Amino acid sequence: MSLSISIGLAQINPTVGAFQHNIALIVDAASKAHQQGVEILVFPELALTSYQPEDLMYRPQFLQEHQAALQSVLTQVSGLQGLHILLGHLDEVEGQLYNAASLILNGEIVQTYHKQALPNYGVFDEHRYFTAGSQASTFDYKGHRFAIAICEDVWLTEVATQAKAQQAQTLLVLNASPYTMHKDEQRIEVLRQNVSTHGMNTFYCNLVGGQDELVFDGSSLAVDAQGNAIGELNAFVSALGIYEVGASGIAFRTAISLVEQQPAAMGQSMLKNADEPLESEVWRALVLATGDYCRKNGFKTVVLGLSGGIDSAVVMAIAVDALGADKVRAVMMPSRYTADISVNDAAEMAKWLHVQYDEIAIAPMFNAFLEALAPSFTGLASDTTEENIQARTRGVLLMAFSNKFGSLVLTTGNKSELATGYCTLYGDMVGGFATLKDIPKTLVYRLSIWRNSISRVIPERIITRPPSAELREDQKDQDSLPEYDVLDAILERMMELNQSSQEIIAAGFKAEEVEKIARLLRINEYKRRQGAPGPKITRRAFGRDWRAPITNGYRY
Repeated sequence: MSLSISIGLAQINPTVGAFQHNIALIVDAASKAHQQGVEILVFPELALTSYQPEDLMYRPQFLQEHQAALQSVLTQVSGLQGLHILLGHLDEVEGQLYNAASLILNGEIVQTYHKQALPNYGVFDEHRYFTAGSQASTFDYKGHRFAIAICEDVWLTEVATQAKAQQAQTLLVLNASPYTMHKDEQRIEVLRQNVSTHGMNTFYCNLVGGQDELVFDGSSLAVDAQGNAIGELNAFVSALGIYEVGASGIAFRTAISLVEQQPAAMGQSMLKNADEPLESEVWRALVLATGDYCRKNGFKTVVLGLSGGIDSAVVMAIAVDALGADKVRAVMMPSRYTADISVNDAAEMAKWLHVQYDEIAIAPMFNAFLEALAPSFTGLASDTTEENIQARTRGVLLMAFSNKFGSLVLTTGNKSELATGYCTLYGDMVGGFATLKDIPKTLVYRLSIWRNSISRVIPERIITRPPSAELREDQKDQDSLPEYDVLDAILERMMELNQSSQEIIAAGFKAEEVEKIARLLRINEYKRRQGAPGPKITRRAFGRDWRAPITNGYRY
């Protein structure tokens, strides 16, 4: 090949089932790519429906509207002469549904590829919906042979081997690969091992955006035949990356934004910063996940309980970064056990961030509950019952704000608390979205310190004082739980590595702490099933990634 070919990667942020919105994103990106002289434009996996529609795909009407949407795309891009568009969509053939990618030229489908490797682990259940393809798909342009693959296809060697057997020189990969920490490095290594070793280039286009419990990071890039990563687009932004592939290899040309505004203060660059701290990356993931959950579900404002503790402080800072201060409302609900410094710190943070702030003392309501229950509780000592009443009183108040103003309640619990049940069902677990659901407590602290290094948003005392639920006198989290660095290390081994208690104890952890945590993890599944969804950040998150039985006689 003597001529250079311009290839574009359009990492867009579609919404599941919002066909007209998604069509507009696709056509806009295609038009911008055409204006930039792009010759081959790659979209993410299932870009037309977004990933993934789940049981909507069982509905005949949904499939009919999808087909109409595909025809609309073909009509609207027909004037973009000479632009080859590789679009991810559904394809129904003889009653079988496929995860497909079609090559479109001048408004016509030239060929369609069916995904071969259907993941059925973790958060994926593609065997529930799709039939696997079996054939490679290649096409020639300017003397260069391209092959098509979809996401999981490149995690297996067979598809790349098929493409190489058909003399493919470059593999174009459509992806909907959700974010987890450190996954970017893993993806690049897979491309090196499974594609570059065949002497092929790879262009990898990934979805971006929040979808229920998943957040997609984009991070689209090219990897040349020698395994060099080239022009990786920034995570969590909608962008068009443009590259040139020719006899001398791959060169990055430019990247442009596909939206007028990206999240404020969260990395405006369209290219990835190789030196970005992990905390910055995670923060931007949570900002996008929270913002998209609100925008895609029609919530214009959010409300949260601001306690003066670290978790609610971090959630409020994320909400402000995601939505803007004018869309965030904080409610401080002190009890007889709430320290003055908690009230002062909460008020100070709300003032710093310019959010609407309310303070409602719950002592009168708490006392009313105690008086009503007194005849039934005569002679019984106070215990967690009274603690939970306080938390549930706050939950009632937050839901009142939600009902009255149409705001989404952001719940503030973290992964460490959810794992051990250190949270109150119908109390502090009340809410529609759990921003920190997959964030261990130790990472919550790291995130707060990083965010303060960018601009001061969280009072220092909130970060440095010992954590407490403040539901009884002089209460501290470590009265009930091990130190959080120990707790999180044990939970990571149990949840993400599936290690037994015996293995964890053998690794040097105290037997009594390991056995206590294993018991708490097991007996609190009923709480987690009733909790709000939240974005997956770690290798294994509560929710669709964790399917433990509630009724469970097995001991870890």
